Amino acid sequence: MRAIRTDQAPAPVAGAPYSQAIEAAGRSRTLFVSGQVPVDPSTGALVDGGIQEQTRRVLDNVRAVLEAGGASMQDVVKTTVYMTDLGAFGAMNDVYAAAFGGHAPARATVQVAALPLGAQVEIDAIAVVPDDDED
Repeated sequence: MRAIRTDQAPAPVAGAPYSQAIEAAGRSRTLFVSGQVPVDPSTGALVDGGIQEQTRRVLDNVRAVLEAGGASMQDVVKTTVYMTDLGAFGAMNDVYAAAFGGHAPARATVQVAALPLGAQVEIDAIAVVPDDDED
């Protein structure tokens, strides 16, 4: 994978953990992770707390699905973040950046009227995983 960067399009917002584009080349498989909401899988309930606690749980859920598919957060090439209040963007973004470390997948963030179970945030992901059968 490599990040694509051009001065002919707007740069990512200063310090934001996303790339203009990610190129995935070579032999690989693609994993599409459905939107995850902040439900604790051990209880089946929405986690308590605000946007940071909810974002942390969502990203833990994304990570778990990726790992079940033989992928990691470092394999993610694109995410979409759905939020009920973009006023909480900064707090969500801090948790998101920490979860991905220095990796910055392409990303879209949109405000929506409502999310399942009254969640404040939902995130889906696309990961490209190198093919284990490379010759």
